[in-house]
Amino acid sequence: MSIFSQEENYQYKVKVGDIAPDFEMSLPSGQKVKLSSLRGKVVMLQFTASWCGVCRKEMPHIEKEIWQKHKDNPNFALYGIDREEPAETVLKFAKATGVTYPIGLDPQADIFGTYAEKEAGITRNIIIDKNGKIVMLTRLFKMEEFNEMVALIDSLL
Repeated sequence: MSIFSQEENYQYKVKVGDIAPDFEMSLPSGQKVKLSSLRGKVVMLQFTASWCGVCRKEMPHIEKEIWQKHKDNPNFALYGIDREEPAETVLKFAKATGVTYPIGLDPQADIFGTYAEKEAGITRNIIIDKNGKIVMLTRLFKMEEFNEMVALIDSLL
């Protein structure tokens, strides 16, 4: 089976309607973020890595169409989650893609592995409502799906 085949759920271990599994991650600054502490906010998680070309294509769109629009909204949180790369690489990657939203570290891909099969690909976005429930899962970067995601976030806020 080709890893590029469109499997149902895109190798996700979670599904829309599930409560998002909790995790704690460190930001490159050393600050810790716990997902459950964000309850009451609409949360977007973006799984990414510097070697992911699709991520590089998508991230400026996330920056411009989601982060810049909602970053000052106290009911919104957006975190990139970088798999298996050191803080230094993550900081260079953020600079290269021009993103200013926070990107956390997932050194062993354990957070990723909670949400999807460990060998599954990125980029993926997970939208979580104010009650901690997953309301959208994306895979790869398709403009139509991205626009749906933007509209969903707007409607939740």
